[in-house]
Amino acid sequence: MKKDLICIVCPRGCSVTVEGEIGALKVTGCSCTKGEQYAIEECTHPTRTVTSIVRVSNREDTMASVKTSCPIPKESIFAAMESIRGLSVEAPVCVGDVICKDLYGAEVVVTKEVL
Repeated sequence: MKKDLICIVCPRGCSVTVEGEIGALKVTGCSCTKGEQYAIEECTHPTRTVTSIVRVSNREDTMASVKTSCPIPKESIFAAMESIRGLSVEAPVCVGDVICKDLYGAEVVVTKEVL
């Protein structure tokens, strides 16, 4: 296996190449160990933090932004978005309020205060 990536861990955006088989991957082109870890995870088990919005049920035309508390498996993003689409909150909500306790191993937390 050979895969070329652009590292997104820091603003440098290193061009990284991952070669080998799972369990014995070799990473070249990254400037730091975080980039090496990112490249290996991206090739073996990619994850993403999901951001979205939910309705504020007791406010007309108002939404609150939310995100997962940690990255979830990339293959679960569409199902997670479907679950988030069904959520709503009632004002007031504060940044950090948990509105879903287990969504593919993450909590869904509010990132915008609505009073």
